[in-house]
Amino acid sequence: MRRRFGGLLLVAALIGLGIAFADDDDGAARARAERLPAGAARRAPDRRAAHVVLLGRSVKGRPIRAVVLGDPNTPTTALVVGCIHGNEPAGITVVDRVRGWTPPPGIALWLVSDLNPDGRAADTRQNAHGVDLNRNFPYRWQPLGPAGSQQYAGSRPLSEPETRIAHSLILRLRPRLTIWFHQPLGVTDSSSGNVRLERRFATLSRLPLRRLPRYPGSITTWQDSRLRDGTAFVVELPPGRSPPRAVERYARAVEQLVAEAAGGSG
Repeated sequence: MRRRFGGLLLVAALIGLGIAFADDDDGAARARAERLPAGAARRAPDRRAAHVVLLGRSVKGRPIRAVVLGDPNTPTTALVVGCIHGNEPAGITVVDRVRGWTPPPGIALWLVSDLNPDGRAADTRQNAHGVDLNRNFPYRWQPLGPAGSQQYAGSRPLSEPETRIAHSLILRLRPRLTIWFHQPLGVTDSSSGNVRLERRFATLSRLPLRRLPRYPGSITTWQDSRLRDGTAFVVELPPGRSPPRAVERYARAVEQLVAEAAGGSG
């Protein structure tokens, strides 16, 4: 590894199994299991329990956490992120609703309510450095700017702690399914992934399938180009707060797709 991103070791205490994530400059991710008392790692996990993982911290030091539902040791995973743009927070409510669900055997669901807590606190699209996190990923990155503008892409790919956290996590998990919530268009994006799953989510959520513009440095485009054995797509929720019935419908759509991914149908 040429250089470690400082402060971005992801420390997890998952049923007595400690896992640390690290990432290097060319995107190779690794994980190591820390030494434990004899037999500690062999305890059978409780599939019904939720496990909280500290992934890292934002520019201003706010914690970024994941909640893991299901067996955290299973190799098949799904990932749902509620908020990446701080002024588009409706997906947080959906993710929080899914936290009460128990996935079927064979898959672990990782829920990140908020990848941009500094932007959420300031009600801004960007993080505390004024960077649009969804323009800061390596795939076809361009120096969009200037700093502080709506889609400022940062000084270089993965310049931000929040994007490095997501980058390392995704390369570690290699999710079979990833859903990124945004606002305010009220559509399911026909991203670069599995259109059948995107169409399925659109039907279940009643958010019609549309193809949105492609932007350099976007996380879903990077993910779909890098991880060919999984699919990632964007869900644009309507503006404002979602009513309870809509939150329930979106959460059920997430759960259904995760269940299908567990069965290998994704």
